[in-house]
Amino acid sequence: MGNFLGWKSGVFLAVACSTSLLSAQSTPPGKAEIEQHIQHVTSGLIGEVVIKGDEHATHTLADRMKELNVPGVSIAVLHNGKIEWARGFGVRNLGGDPVDAETLFQAGSISKPLAAMACLRLVQDGKLSLDADVNTYLTSWKFPADPVATGKPVTLRELLTHTGGTTVHGFPGYASTEPVPTLVQVLNGEKPANTPAIRSEAAPMARWNYSGGGYTIMQQAVIDVSHEPFPKLLHDSVLAPIGMKHSTYEQPLPESMRKNAATPYRGDGKPVEGGAHTYPEMAAAGLWTTPTDLAIYAIEVEQSLAGKANHVLSADMTRQMLTPGMGHWGLGLQIGGSDANPYFSHGGANEGFRNNFAAYEKSGEGVFVMTNGDNGGQIADEVMHSVAAEYQWPDFKPTVRTAIHVDPKVLASYVGTYELDKSVDLAITVENGQLMGQATGQGKTPIYAETETKFFLLAAPTSLEFVKDDQGKVTSVVLHLYGHDRKAPKK
Repeated sequence: MGNFLGWKSGVFLAVACSTSLLSAQSTPPGKAEIEQHIQHVTSGLIGEVVIKGDEHATHTLADRMKELNVPGVSIAVLHNGKIEWARGFGVRNLGGDPVDAETLFQAGSISKPLAAMACLRLVQDGKLSLDADVNTYLTSWKFPADPVATGKPVTLRELLTHTGGTTVHGFPGYASTEPVPTLVQVLNGEKPANTPAIRSEAAPMARWNYSGGGYTIMQQAVIDVSHEPFPKLLHDSVLAPIGMKHSTYEQPLPESMRKNAATPYRGDGKPVEGGAHTYPEMAAAGLWTTPTDLAIYAIEVEQSLAGKANHVLSADMTRQMLTPGMGHWGLGLQIGGSDANPYFSHGGANEGFRNNFAAYEKSGEGVFVMTNGDNGGQIADEVMHSVAAEYQWPDFKPTVRTAIHVDPKVLASYVGTYELDKSVDLAITVENGQLMGQATGQGKTPIYAETETKFFLLAAPTSLEFVKDDQGKVTSVVLHLYGHDRKAPKK
């Protein structure tokens, strides 16, 4: 359903599972220096945030997979514009075959940047405009007029940059035993859809607010204009031209591709009920792919920007796609790094799958990590930091924070449920003296005190500040992430 404001990790249970580092490699034999890189990366995992005093503590990939109940991990690394290595670790399913470089995972929200690329191709071809009212293109459904939007039309540019003011952060998908709604039923929040209707909660461009719902509106617009099924459009306009041979937006996954597909697992090590969920919200969450194919996509973006290979987008359109706006987001991608050396990135979280990637626009460096466990987001982030250290990237260095002890009575006052938005709650609990947080559909993660009211996560650069009224009663919590604040009232 997508990670909410950097909420990436889950339950920290050490249940024994078979995560032996069986691997299938795509690197040429005899390249000792590459094997040394792999060894350093897989033995040097370090978090995005570390506690003062533990700055040099690292973990092995095998240990983290066991501790976090993540059966399988697949990694691809770009170096100097080429895939230097791609390798699978662990197993596709417990007791089953090993993960290899061609094992498919659900990409979660990493579906969005490739869907955005297909939309931009239609813009480039003159079939869509980024700045017209999206209702101009919607024929199967219309985005309802809403007083919250103050009469302003919502545009594709705003939907692609999460500035359209639309609702619904992410989607849980549908188990194999559940009926799957049509896209229009999802848009209207009608049964059997399991998410609310996608509507306005703020005026366009009023603020940045991540919205999978906005991408679902874009999906319907693209279907209505192209008159093609979304998986076929994405295959013909993006996946095939780029050369992503092990990727599809078909939902559910076609039988012919299931032999080497990973099984999703919960944070407690149990399989996701109903297996891999089906996502009719394909633009937001429907891609099946591999780290290698994502690396191929990143190479295309880099070469397209440079005017060297434009299989999908022109250099000018690619430049527009990578231009950061509100919240440091381009058209489908988060943009980071320096002005001289920017990178593009995206994370993804479906039921039982957690993934992340980042790639530099000019230097040809990148890392792509996919996992089949609800707790895999922490592993993906730690692998990214390990790769950054090994290849001496200028970014992705851990932040050092100081943790203090807080009176248990104070911690107890924070326990409760906080409403992040209409579809996502944040549950705060205390377990064995440790404050824990859990967003809807995601695992629990420890929260550490910096002051009596300010806390932080190790799994992401997220800070939390509990707010009290004049009587000392806790009324809300404010989340701080990447320069954005989100207030969640206590229920």
